[in-house]
Amino acid sequence: MQYRQIALTPRLSLSITEAGLENSGPTVVLIHGWCGHRLDWNPTLARLQNRYPMMSIDLPGHGDSTEQLPPGWSVRDLATVLVEALKAWDKEAGRSLVLVGHSMGGAVALEAARELKQVRSVILVDTFILPYGDISEEEARKIEQPFFEDFPKALDTMVETFMAPIAPPMHKREIKQHMCGSNPFLMLPLWSDLLRWSPDDAFDHLGIPIHAINGDMIPSAAYSRCADHVTEWRMPRAGHFPHIEMPQPFHELLEQVIKSID
Repeated sequence: MQYRQIALTPRLSLSITEAGLENSGPTVVLIHGWCGHRLDWNPTLARLQNRYPMMSIDLPGHGDSTEQLPPGWSVRDLATVLVEALKAWDKEAGRSLVLVGHSMGGAVALEAARELKQVRSVILVDTFILPYGDISEEEARKIEQPFFEDFPKALDTMVETFMAPIAPPMHKREIKQHMCGSNPFLMLPLWSDLLRWSPDDAFDHLGIPIHAINGDMIPSAAYSRCADHVTEWRMPRAGHFPHIEMPQPFHELLEQVIKSID
């Protein structure tokens, strides 16, 4: 695996990790969730780097990417920057892409796929843990309020609630540590936007396969909204972080999904 940065502007550089670029097939782009980190995907890179070209990326304001961003960034803004970064990263090879997004990263992947002709498929990893598109304004305010009141405590509660009991305690501590270390000045407006985001425009305009690897916590409203657009692959006993909670079954299933696309 190799680490480098993609400089988009003097104030904005995105950190990426590459692996297996000598392999054939579509490049698998791994996109973390809200307050996440590209390092969350290191086990996935290690597992699949001998089979596919792969990269993971820190979205603006996350991980090792620079944080000099204006307040009020949206899911669509992140997708636009991701598109620019992927074009800059692969400006000569023109590789086909499979976008794999965990949680908010799935929303970003869906929006980015609308702007990238070389995307062959989007794989959502437990993206609809909240029923995006079906959250009322009253519900959105109720969900976001604890994060404005006590950001670290609310994140700690989120991880405790959404991470499956089978998750190794060490992994749970690591997730809490880097999520709680995120900059609330950047993350809170993004959280508010995500709660009000809807996948409908992406579903209506994308003519590519959309897959979802889901744990056991997806609400029924999300199933109803996604049923006509998404092929689901289930991971029984998994929570919201299947790639961290159950890495071996997750990697086997992810490889199966990619093979079905390729």
